[in-house]
Amino acid sequence: MIRLFAAVVVPGDIGHALARRQQGLPCARWRQVESLHITLRFVGDVAENQADDLDAELAVVGGGPFEIALAGVGVFGEGADIVSVWAGLKASEPLKRLAARCETAARRAGLKAAARAWRPHVTLAYLRHADPVRVAAWIAAHNLLKSPPFPVTAFGLYSTRRTAAGSAYRLERSYRLD
Repeated sequence: MIRLFAAVVVPGDIGHALARRQQGLPCARWRQVESLHITLRFVGDVAENQADDLDAELAVVGGGPFEIALAGVGVFGEGADIVSVWAGLKASEPLKRLAARCETAARRAGLKAAARAWRPHVTLAYLRHADPVRVAAWIAAHNLLKSPPFPVTAFGLYSTRRTAAGSAYRLERSYRLD
């Protein structure tokens, strides 16, 4: 079994700008710059042969390059159950279409429909026992986040494994969008 997801990587310069915001929440497990990404389709644990089928389907997704930009921050969860803080993205039809194509590829590879509605974001930190007041203050301090537009010319299929320091990701395949 292999645990997979399809994603767009956040460029280094954008990631370093995000890293400067990664402070002020003592309960946060901040993501490393090299781990920052926009998930297009979370796959989960699959057998190797199904991973091969998914790879074949993702290889024909296409769609052409486009630009995206970050905008705003938010949380998943509420009150004492806040589990993560994230950077959002400006609305992008090309990104939405790419995620939909990845969902279609996953279904063609025999995977079940995604369990959650897709919401484009970059997870900045996972939280445990977060103080909602401190999280609200962090959100207020960073809610005007914006990045310059950056190009999306490819996406990747990543494997993930859990470690004591959090999840570790490895690029398994890359797919150009031209």
